[in-house]
Amino acid sequence: MSRPAPILTLVGLGGLGCPALLSIAEASARLRLPLTIRLVDPDVVEASNLARQFLFSDRYLGAPKVLAARAAITRLVPSAPLTLEPQEARFDASTADALLAGAALFLDGTDDVATRFFANDTACARRLPLVHGAAVEWTGQVLTIVPGQSACLRCLFEAPPKRVVTCAEAGVVSPLTGLVGAAMASEALALLQGTRSEAQGSLLRWEGLDGKSRKLPLRRDPGCPACARC
Repeated sequence: MSRPAPILTLVGLGGLGCPALLSIAEASARLRLPLTIRLVDPDVVEASNLARQFLFSDRYLGAPKVLAARAAITRLVPSAPLTLEPQEARFDASTADALLAGAALFLDGTDDVATRFFANDTACARRLPLVHGAAVEWTGQVLTIVPGQSACLRCLFEAPPKRVVTCAEAGVVSPLTGLVGAAMASEALALLQGTRSEAQGSLLRWEGLDGKSRKLPLRRDPGCPACARC
């Protein structure tokens, strides 16, 4: 009897979620890896975002991102053994249970600091592996959180910063979002295949202006309010 396909919940189909989804779909086709991917985003496709949200084009303007992403992946990677579940919803306390039900892995590509920390705390409470990605201006980062084994966002930052410049305010270099999204996909695939990922226990950072990348080792905080009890 075959096992059911693992469920991945991907929150955010913007500049990070688009390349992450496409990379996972291509790997699924190449490896013949069946997956169910739950696509979560409340927004519609807008012309101002097309440069970095490259799954979309003019044909999808005004359409819900989750439906446009499903259509694009079905067209671009038709051989991938994927089940795509569009969920036109915001990830918050009222939707988290349904959106993470049965999930083996959680990817957060949102552009909101409060949502990122909520995702971190929710993943830790559920002992659910989480791949976190972020990018703004010329800087990007990825952190893979395996509750009980590696540091989480609150081990690095105890609480969300009071003021954070968002991608919408400061912009972001489009190629950087592609790099970060692809790295998120690589992390997800490593976890699914039972291998240690590069960003588990380390924060991966990229500086687009000088072309440098850094790997910053992180230690679990024994007093962390999110993951200390995992």
